[in-house]
Amino acid sequence: MSVVTTTSDAWADVHRSLSCSDEGGPLGEACVDLRALNSAYPRMYAVASMANEAKRRWWQLAVGLESGRAEQMVTRSLEDVKTPEVAAIQVATALIHAIVGRVVALLVLQGRTWDPGIDNLWIHMDSDGGIDWAGLTSPVLRVLPGDSLEGASGTVTLPCEEALLIWTAHRCITSLDVVSRAIADSAPLDPRVFWSLVGDAVLGASTHVPMLSRSLGVSSARRGQALLDAFVAAGVPVRSRPASIGRLRLRAS
Repeated sequence: MSVVTTTSDAWADVHRSLSCSDEGGPLGEACVDLRALNSAYPRMYAVASMANEAKRRWWQLAVGLESGRAEQMVTRSLEDVKTPEVAAIQVATALIHAIVGRVVALLVLQGRTWDPGIDNLWIHMDSDGGIDWAGLTSPVLRVLPGDSLEGASGTVTLPCEEALLIWTAHRCITSLDVVSRAIADSAPLDPRVFWSLVGDAVLGASTHVPMLSRSLGVSSARRGQALLDAFVAAGVPVRSRPASIGRLRLRAS
């Protein structure tokens, strides 16, 4: 199950959305930079404002998880991998990227975040049943004092970077908790494995995004580590490394 897609239908949606999502506002401007990180797969880190999107192939995270979307994704994954534990890892990895990987990309690139909470996120599926995009009900960005967008319409200024990181971690957890339970209802998923995947998503984005943007990675790495600290302080073991995680991830790749 892929996080990104190159199907013709999906690319038609991409080209349509580039004009829709660039209509202005802080989120649209941020997503220009996020799409530029990987020109071959512009949806890898970007998100859409749902005000500009038709609802074809979209589902709201909270509603979809309650109506069996995770089970459907696990069933689809089992067509490829046959092992329930591995299918659970694949589905978890895709959903974690939608929730965490994308917002961390903006955090480490610009020091800004959108709301990754359960009531704000939408998921877009490709023609093969995989996740290839994410969307937001509210496009409002959280920014820091001194940001060029401070005070602009479509932004909220938080008092300091620590506040931004704590807020982002807690909003991610509202989505991640529900995702973890939904997947575990359909396939074996050790909570320690799930939260280690979240940690991997943070580290992956904070390492990979600076390379893609050809920028210095010092501040990115610091923000990534600080976000992990915020997750740990909130009570989730994102720094744990269960003994089985390496084997399961290898089989899921």
